[in-house]
Amino acid sequence: MRSSVLRVYLALATVYLVWGSTYLAIRWGVAVTPPYLFASVRFLAAGALLLIYVRWRRLPLPRLASDWKVIGLTAVLLLVGANGLVTWSEQWVASNQAALMVATSALWMAGIGSLGANREPQSLATWGGLLVGFLGVVVLVGDGLLQQSAPGPAYLALVISPILWAAGSIYGRRHPLSCPPLVTATFQMLIAGVLMGLIGLAAGEGERWRWTSQSWAAWAYLTVFGSCIAYGAYYWLVHNVTPALLGTYAYVNPAVAVLLGCWLGGESLNRLQVMGTGVILIGVVLVSWSQRPARPVAATSRQ
Repeated sequence: MRSSVLRVYLALATVYLVWGSTYLAIRWGVAVTPPYLFASVRFLAAGALLLIYVRWRRLPLPRLASDWKVIGLTAVLLLVGANGLVTWSEQWVASNQAALMVATSALWMAGIGSLGANREPQSLATWGGLLVGFLGVVVLVGDGLLQQSAPGPAYLALVISPILWAAGSIYGRRHPLSCPPLVTATFQMLIAGVLMGLIGLAAGEGERWRWTSQSWAAWAYLTVFGSCIAYGAYYWLVHNVTPALLGTYAYVNPAVAVLLGCWLGGESLNRLQVMGTGVILIGVVLVSWSQRPARPVAATSRQ
């Protein structure tokens, strides 16, 4: 039991710190390289590395058609949809603002988790936190549109992205597979890499493709740390902790992203953005604290 709890804390710490830094890395990468092809190469490389590790460990591969259905759908929702929209939007939106918008995934997880046959009912305090968080999003989006700091579709993408992320996380949690989470993550990345490559080529990104030392560094960091390590840890957590505990990363990641954005990226937040940030984080904290204490489930022994 102590080993299981320690694994949960280590996985959470990895997701907290590494994913908080990936927003700035994405921003640097797409500053010079087309977004979908950049993400495609990232996921294909990460998936290939994980596949080598999976085969070396002789972990069981997906056996059932239902396994591949879940892997494919979650790859589309989590990586092609949610991550792809963030990567695309960061061509214009600062990394700290993108991270704050994506923080609402914790709110959507609570909301979507309350739906369906296996729903987890939420308290009035949770719904109050959801409302507060969404008001913060309105403040951030409204300020961005007034300042014309990024196109409207970029902000719309950042509103849709956490919805897709939450939907994919809840769907994956409710449909356990016959293979370990790391194997699931491996094939999700390979599928997403192929699909995002096709999207990029269809959008004409091949003509704009170029590499610089900056994009190489961003790609290497995102491939190894963002995808192989942090995403593997996240998808393991999807199957081993409650949505309440899983969603706590959403108010740690923005803090890391804001600090790094200010320190290394020359980014800043104006007064209205700071207010919107505070409102979002208050909503996320209310949602997390109002839910039942989380504990690891027995599935930790699968991997």
